[in-house]
Amino acid sequence: MDLTYLLDRFPEPWLLAAGGLVVGVLFGAFAQQSRFCLRAASLEFSRGTPQDRLPVWLFAFSAALLGTQILVSLGEVQASEARQLASPQSLSGALLGGLMFGTGMVLARGCASRLLVLSATGNLRALLSGLVFAVVAQASLRGMLAPLREGLAGLWTTGDIGGNDLTGHLGLTSGMTIAFAVLWLLAGMVFAWRAKVKIWQLVAAAGAGLAIPVAWWFTSAMARQAFDPVQVEGVTFTGPSADTLMLVLSPPGDVLDFDIGLVPGVFLGSFLAALLTRELALQGFEGGKSMARYLTGATLMGFGGMLAGGCAVGAGITGASIFAVTAWITLTAIWLSAGVTDRLLHPRNADMVQVAGGAEQS
Repeated sequence: MDLTYLLDRFPEPWLLAAGGLVVGVLFGAFAQQSRFCLRAASLEFSRGTPQDRLPVWLFAFSAALLGTQILVSLGEVQASEARQLASPQSLSGALLGGLMFGTGMVLARGCASRLLVLSATGNLRALLSGLVFAVVAQASLRGMLAPLREGLAGLWTTGDIGGNDLTGHLGLTSGMTIAFAVLWLLAGMVFAWRAKVKIWQLVAAAGAGLAIPVAWWFTSAMARQAFDPVQVEGVTFTGPSADTLMLVLSPPGDVLDFDIGLVPGVFLGSFLAALLTRELALQGFEGGKSMARYLTGATLMGFGGMLAGGCAVGAGITGASIFAVTAWITLTAIWLSAGVTDRLLHPRNADMVQVAGGAEQS
């Protein structure tokens, strides 16, 4: 990918932000139309009632995994330069943060990316929860919660096990990782066939997933060709949400980068998709207990996501797509804690509780 023409005509920070905006628009539009939601997928799986959300998640996940690994094998993505692989990561943070994030995701009826997508469609519950998520994430990164996060993260790191690259630990070749991604895609096809999921929904799910390798591809190209150092990265929402919040609150002059364009892009993409399909609708809280539940969940996700080094998308899909050990730990912890939390909230007849729909859609 040659960006020379663009780099000669636009400042690098603005080009990075524009790339983030484009990737965000793609992810937001496809996520909104596919109803991509890890919370709903994990609850369908734990209840043994797979419907459309589980195959949608599998299609998005496998598309991200397959697309990224193909680009890595072609040399278009320098995965070794990504933060998840280039620097020590926290194993204890991945586990504890994933457990907290999964619980918060169920309480808030959606992960960080889902809250952002829903906010753009008029869901005020998601909007307020997303703001609380961003505030807590910022407090966990540089504020009063940072010492607690650092203490928990320092308990066990990838330095203790010789790195965070799962392919290196297991001796996986590019062919093996691509075949592994194809297996996930086949699983998605099987569940989609059984649930009779619409083709367009699956295409949109794959589109949301492919936004991740596009992000890897763009930032890798920028890292190779830009004059100033550029971080190779995919799609994540914990850090970018906190950075976007601080950009809004801080005086002008903050450095623009890929993350700054990503969050507004997702919001814009989701809004346009909902507008074109006439799905914009104002939704609010149903009462004090409902509000407390959402905000508690958002708080857990804000701290848990920063502790884990990423959210359900950032760690669970983006990190997993380059086979980061901590990402797979986080993803597993999120799925387990989501299922356990759901069982605790609905100890009886949990299988009969609607996963996501109507006014509770998130």
